[in-house]
Amino acid sequence: MRLRLEFTTEPFDLDEAPQHALVAREVVRAAELDAVDVGPFGNTAEGTVDQVVAAVGDVLRRTLDAGATRVSLQVNVIGEGAK
Repeated sequence: MRLRLEFTTEPFDLDEAPQHALVAREVVRAAELDAVDVGPFGNTAEGTVDQVVAAVGDVLRRTLDAGATRVSLQVNVIGEGAK
């Protein structure tokens, strides 16, 4: 099964990327994920169940440690049985 992860971290800072956003980008780029797209208002990536679940755990732990006060995420099934 393949999943798509979409997430954002807050609080936002329009002048420069906050530390938690930089950490989120680092985590998702270092994970074994495909179709990684990082942006100023959200990030997406795709992978297997194990890859996405591991990345979500790392994103939550590391961004909260880096000062995020909110992490919003969504995970969708995109392949092999997606309806």
